[in-house]
Amino acid sequence: MWFVLHFLLITTVSCRETLWLVARGLTIFPSSFNSFSQKAETVVEAALGQHLRTSNRIRQALATYLRIAGIETGYGYFAPNVPASYKVIFELHYRDRPVEYQLPSVRSAAAGLRLAGLLDEIARTRNDTLREYLVKLLARSIWRDHPDAIAIRAVFGLINLPSINEFEHGKRESYEFLYAYDFSRTDKPTELKTP
Repeated sequence: MWFVLHFLLITTVSCRETLWLVARGLTIFPSSFNSFSQKAETVVEAALGQHLRTSNRIRQALATYLRIAGIETGYGYFAPNVPASYKVIFELHYRDRPVEYQLPSVRSAAAGLRLAGLLDEIARTRNDTLREYLVKLLARSIWRDHPDAIAIRAVFGLINLPSINEFEHGKRESYEFLYAYDFSRTDKPTELKTP
């Protein structure tokens, strides 16, 4: 019974991932599939308990099992295109120095892949509070390397890559702003001056 339930959850999460891609027009399917996929995605999300209140015990139990078993992410089987690329830039504010800009750093290719996956998850997160918390975790790692910074502004955005034809004609990547979060050491709102 548990074996069947486990693989049913894997299949359901996989379907949700695939439907998410189709519903947003990120596949080779015609746009007529988008509306159906959006409706089907809603049904699959309901089956996974995602439409229940966050305090609901069934939703909490399902979410816990999906995370512990590693089912929640990484089971999208349909990858017809290169996914969107996201970038986070940290503005470091000091009392007596100009603003510095810092990108998250990694020590290995594997860590770079995990960071890219985390940025994808942050972008897909619908809950603003959770998204801010995840970005704050990244900001804390920056603070360890820059302990004298009094505040950090995290700017999260989408990297728009040109098509091959556009690239051959000189167009380069562009950056589209999505979110910005301000963090301070005191956790009180800090007014930051934009240069």
